[in-house]
Formats: sequence, structure tokens, C-alpha cells
Amino acid sequence: MLVQLALGAVYAWSVFNKPLQEAFGWSKSEAVLPFEVAIGTIFIGSLIGGRVQDRRGPRVVALGGGVLYAVGNILASLVSDGDQLWLLVLTYGVLGGIGLGAAYITPIAMLTKWFPDHRGLITGIAVAGFGFGAVITAPVAKTLLNNTTDKPSVFLPLGLAYLVAVLLGASFFRNPPPGYQVAGFVPVTTGRAPAGTRVYTLAEALRTPQWYLLTGILALNVTCGIAFISQAADAAQAIAGVSSATAASMVAVLGLFNGAGRLCWAWLSDQTGRMVAFGGMLALQAVCFFILPHAAGFALFAVLAALIYLAYGGGFGTMPATAADYFGTPHAGAVYGAMIVAWSIGGVVGPLLTATLFEASGNSYTLPFTVLAVIALVALVLPPLTRMPSRPGTPRPDDEVTGP
Repeated sequence: MLVQLALGAVYAWSVFNKPLQEAFGWSKSEAVLPFEVAIGTIFIGSLIGGRVQDRRGPRVVALGGGVLYAVGNILASLVSDGDQLWLLVLTYGVLGGIGLGAAYITPIAMLTKWFPDHRGLITGIAVAGFGFGAVITAPVAKTLLNNTTDKPSVFLPLGLAYLVAVLLGASFFRNPPPGYQVAGFVPVTTGRAPAGTRVYTLAEALRTPQWYLLTGILALNVTCGIAFISQAADAAQAIAGVSSATAASMVAVLGLFNGAGRLCWAWLSDQTGRMVAFGGMLALQAVCFFILPHAAGFALFAVLAALIYLAYGGGFGTMPATAADYFGTPHAGAVYGAMIVAWSIGGVVGPLLTATLFEASGNSYTLPFTVLAVIALVALVLPPLTRMPSRPGTPRPDDEVTGP
């Protein structure tokens, strides 16, 4: 949880948008670029980290990735003028994003192996801390930004704090011993959240349509949610007319819903089935995005924003358990690590699409949010198509337990 809190600080980026625009004369699309690149490069770290974690254990990957993430933030403080956007992209975006991806995937893969009897719930808990990261970081960053004219200098104390958190938390990571089983747990292969009966390597998973369908569901859920996250503070000011301080406070509180969504939807998916849960998330986002541009009252805006964060977080809470159900846990790090390409795709497409449509429509959020609603609606066709695979994986060994 401590590691995920540090990593989840990336979701507080929207409080940096206006200060960086005002300090360096950057456009909205330029100011959000480091965030887009950070999310876009997460896939690289998660793919490498997932494979290494399966072979070498979680501790070395979490420590290495977490340190790289912290160093990227620390080096971002060296940006000194508007011509150095490239430096912010390289440090915060590339270095920070790769490190984030490696450290993020590790506890997820680790905990699915420790708690196979509550796979949805435990992965929800594992990533809930990530969603809560902005709750702490947003108000702290806002205070630091308000008390300095050197806006990038804020990344230095934040990066140091992330470094301490990662070193403390990741030092305790380890996989269960070979042959580990939960006492009294009887695996089931049917029921509300059925699990497959075969184990897949990454190469085998990539030869199934299910891997691509699951990745597509996650990508579209991410595209909608992270597009709003990248603009949450600015949209609150533009649509609901609140101050920047109120918007920053809202972003911090919304982090609670991001975290809660990871936990609640993951738990719900254990009860209803994974695909039913994904359908609920996408439908909820579609409704909220249609209404959001017209939510002139702050209370309505905040409620809709909270529901979007809730649905967005749910994708990350539920998909690790889904991947483990479909493809098994022995190669969970590699299989789900590769699925994180969905996060990278959505993290680039969503914010870029929103910023571009915002500027093209005369600085209005009506068009971009309506387009996001349509994307969520279209995505609803995918969950019913995604069925449990049967081949070409090998039969699950006796010590490979299935999901609930």
C-alpha cells in the first residue's frame, strides 16, 4: 500500500497544468504532455517488470522501478524555462513512467499468488493505494506550488518522499514458496466468477482472442477515465466556476473514489462475474460524460466526477483478477504486465483527444466529454464477447489454484 500511494501521486498531475502554463507560456496540450508520456511509458516498465518478477521475485523489481520513478521526479526539478519541456518529458515522463510501470505491476502479481481465494478483492486492495495517492499529493503539491515561483522545484521534495516510501514498502515484498496453498480453500471452476482450468505463458496468452478483448476493455475504460483525470481541476473551474484552490481540493477528494473504485468493483466482480462488472463501469462512465458538460452546479459536477473516478478505478481493481482467472497465476506478472499496454494507449489517447477537442471547439468541454461518452457506449459490446479460453495453455498444476 505504501508503494502504491507513492506511485499513485501521478494522478495529481492536473494541479500542475495551470501553474506550468502560466510559468512557461505552454498550451494546455503542452502542459499535459509529461503526464501523457508517463502513462504512455508505463507499459514498458510493466512488461519488463512483470517478466522479471515472475523469475526473480517481486522485491528487486519493486525497488528498482520505484527508485527510477522517484529519480525521474527529482530530475524534473531541473527544468528552468519554457524551452525545456523536453527535459520534463524525459525525466518525469519517460524515466518516471517506466519506473512506475515496473513497480506498479509487482504487488499485483505477488498478491494474486498469496490470496487465490479472494483474487478480486485482494487485487482491488493492492491497487487501491494507487488511487489514493492523489488524495495526499494534490493538496501538498498545490501548497508547494503556491509558495514558489520556481514551479518545477516542487518535484524535488515530492520525489524524495516517493523514494523513502518505496524503499520502506518494497523491502518486504516476496512471493509465496513453491506449492503454496491456502488452508481450507477448495478451487472452483464454475460459479459467479469462474476461472479457467489451464495455465498460459505470455506467448500462449497472446495467441488467444481473450487477451486482446480484455486488453481492449481496459484500454477503452482507461481512455475515458484518464482523459477526465488529466483535466479534472481545469474542467471544474470552467464548467462549475470554482476557484483553483477548490478544484485542487476536489482532485484530492476524488482520489478517494479512484481508490474505492478499485476495491469495490473488484469485490463486486467476485460476486457478479468479471464481465458484468466491466459492463457496469463502462455504462456508468457513458451516462456521466453525457451529463458532465452541463453540470453548472459544483455539487452535481463533483458527484459525476466521483462516479467517473469510481468506474475508472474499477478497471484496474478488476482486470488483474480477470487475467489470473483466464490465464492462471504462474505467469501473472508477464501476462498482466503486457496488458498494461492498454493503460499506455488510453493514457496517451484520452488526454490528447480531450485537449485537442477542447481547443478545437473554442475552449469548451462539451465536445470532448460527449465523445468520451460515445467511446464508453461502444466499449459495452466487448464484455459479452469475452469468454473463458480453453487452449493452448497447459493444465493447471495441483498448486495452481483458481479464482472464486
